[in-house]
Amino acid sequence: MTTAPDQLRAALTGLATNDLVERAARLRPGRIEHPTAAAKLALVTLARRSQALTAEINELDCHLDELTTTTAPTLVNLNGVGTQTASALLTAAGDNPDRLLRESSFAALCGSSPLDASSGRQQRHRLNRGGDRQANAALYIIVISRLRWEPATKNYMQRRLAEGKTRKEVIRCLKRFVARHVHRAILTDLANPDILSIHLHRAA
Repeated sequence: MTTAPDQLRAALTGLATNDLVERAARLRPGRIEHPTAAAKLALVTLARRSQALTAEINELDCHLDELTTTTAPTLVNLNGVGTQTASALLTAAGDNPDRLLRESSFAALCGSSPLDASSGRQQRHRLNRGGDRQANAALYIIVISRLRWEPATKNYMQRRLAEGKTRKEVIRCLKRFVARHVHRAILTDLANPDILSIHLHRAA
């Protein structure tokens, strides 16, 4: 849009993304005989492609939401866990079932296990950069969500900051805490006979 003719650019400048896409999709290029018509055609094509992809994403998200809710209700009901974060954690667990035997092993899989970074008399740990990065990102999103909406998590952050911890160090602790809850939730869902019967019915 930045290279569109001045009149067309002025008509679309300042609109929110959704409004811009909707307005651009309704443009009528007419005969392509001048730069403005060509710019309108390009904008219409891009806008309608964006709308089609958005509709496809929304449809797939609905299916994904149904799958995660059916497969892992305990996990989805955890505070801060949404469809995308649940699917990332379930994918990591499904790809590495042997890492579900112990909580510490699952935490390492998600890259949330602490690594010793002590030096001399200074005792500290740093964030684990290994593990499944998608699962690690899911834990981070859950923590950030809880820091926004959950009083207990916000109070924990303030208390640890007052003790001299950095924000990154506190988030690392919170990710480890969340990994523990996620691990328990996944094991609970795996042990649910109703969920097992659903999988057997689908397999049949």
